[in-house]
Amino acid sequence: MKKNVLSFGTPKELEANRIAEIQSISYLERLERLIAIIEVSYMLKTAKVIQSKKR
Repeated sequence: MKKNVLSFGTPKELEANRIAEIQSISYLERLERLIAIIEVSYMLKTAKVIQSKKR
């Protein structure tokens, strides 16, 4: 996987770049990314909130 680079541009340019990137990867890579997003989402949903102690 190539290194991510921050890109600046208009929203249309950024969206076009993102669409081109997604179309260039294989079905399996797309599925892996989706599973990773689902896992992170589930972890955030079920994580316990750590409250800071105020003294």
